[in-house]
Amino acid sequence: MRLTHAPLLCLLTVASASLQQTPPRASARLWATHYNGNVYSLAFNGHDLSLTDTAKTCGSMPSWLTFDPETRTVYCSDEDGTADPSTHGSLWAYHAGKNGKLHQIAKTNTVGGGVNSVIYEDGKGGKYLAIAHYEGSAISTFALPLRDDEPAVQGFHFNMTHKGAVAQQDAPHPHEVFLDPTGSFVVSPDLGADLLRVYSIDSGSGKLQQCPPVNITFGSGPRHGVFWTDGINNDTHFTGSQDGRPEDWRQVAAVGKTMMYLANEIGGTVDVFEVAYARSGCLSFQKTQTMVPYTNSTMPKGATPAEIRMVGNVLYVSIRTDQGFAPNDSIVTLDRSPRSGAMMLRNKTSSYGKVPRTFTINRAGDLVAIGNQATSTVAIVRRDRETGNLGEEIAMLQVGEPGTVGTAEGLSSVIWEE
Repeated sequence: MRLTHAPLLCLLTVASASLQQTPPRASARLWATHYNGNVYSLAFNGHDLSLTDTAKTCGSMPSWLTFDPETRTVYCSDEDGTADPSTHGSLWAYHAGKNGKLHQIAKTNTVGGGVNSVIYEDGKGGKYLAIAHYEGSAISTFALPLRDDEPAVQGFHFNMTHKGAVAQQDAPHPHEVFLDPTGSFVVSPDLGADLLRVYSIDSGSGKLQQCPPVNITFGSGPRHGVFWTDGINNDTHFTGSQDGRPEDWRQVAAVGKTMMYLANEIGGTVDVFEVAYARSGCLSFQKTQTMVPYTNSTMPKGATPAEIRMVGNVLYVSIRTDQGFAPNDSIVTLDRSPRSGAMMLRNKTSSYGKVPRTFTINRAGDLVAIGNQATSTVAIVRRDRETGNLGEEIAMLQVGEPGTVGTAEGLSSVIWEE
C-alpha cells in the first residue's frame, strides 16, 4: 500500500515555518461562500483585501469549499436539502484560473445538507471526496475528478434510537470529515448523535470501511476536530493476511504519538484524546482531558465553539456569539503541553466580526483568514510564527450581505488558494 502523507507533511511544514518570521505574502488569493448562493474570489496584496469575482453558483446554499492544488480544482458543497430523498443538495467542481476566477467543470446531486468535505486517496493514487451531510444525516464519497451527474461511490445514512440532550440533536448531524495524520482514516464528528464516526480507507478500492464509532459525552455536540502527531514513524506496518485477519486488512504506519482535539459545540468544551493504531485495522481513542476553552473556564451564555485549528503546539478555537470584544466575537488561543498533550488557555483575541463560523491559517503560518458569518466579513489577521500569538487586523472586506445571528444566513466559508 502507498501511504498518503499529505496531511502530516502539511502539519510539519507549517510547524517548521513557525521558527522564523517573514512579512505577509506579497499577493494571495482566497475564495469564500455565502448562503445567498454566491461564491466569491478575493485577492490579498499584503495590505488590502479586494473582491475580484462573484459567481452565482453552487446551488442555493453554498456552504464549504475544498481546494485540490494538484489539479487546481475547487469543490463546493451546497447545503440545501435534508435527509428526505425527495430533496437533495449538490456538489460542484470548478477549475481555478490563475486570475482567481472559477470555471465550472461538473455538477452532481448529493444527499442534502452538505457542510464539509475532504479529499483523500487510495493506495494507487486515486482521489476521492468525502462529504459530511448535516441535515442529510449521512456521509457520502465521490470519485475524482468529478463528472456531471456522477453518482456517489458510497453513502452512509444514520438514524438515532434515542433523543439527544437538546432540540438541535433531533437526528444524526455529521458536521465535518477530516483525515488522520497518515491519510488512511476518515473521521467525522456527529453533532446530533454525540459520536465520532471512524472509517478506514481501503487501499485498493478507495471505499470507506466502517470502524466502531467513539461515544462522546452526552450533550456535547461534537463539531470539528484536529489531529496532532510528533511525526516519528515507529515502522509499524502490515499488509495482507496477518493472524487470520482478512487479506485487505492493514495497519497503516503509526506515526509515533498521535492525539486528537475535538471542539464540542453544544457542551462548549474541547476534548483531548490519545489515539492508537489498533491491530484490528481501526483507530482507538482514549480521552485524557475535557476543558472549557474560555476565560475562568466558563463559556458565556449562548456562546459556542465552532472551528478548531492547530499549528505546532498551539491550538485556536473560534467562539461564536460570546461578544468577547463587543460588538465582535473571539478566537481563543490554547497551549498544548509537549509532554502530556493537555491544553491550557493562553488568551483570547478579537475575531473582528460576529459569529466566526470558520477560519483558516495560511501555509506560511503568518496569516489567518477569519470568516465571520453574521457580519459577512473576511478579516485577515497577522499571526506571529515564533510565538503563535494572533495580532492585529491587516485587512477586512464585506463579502455579501450580513446575516442574522442564529440563522443559515451570511458568510459560510473561506479558504486560501494553496
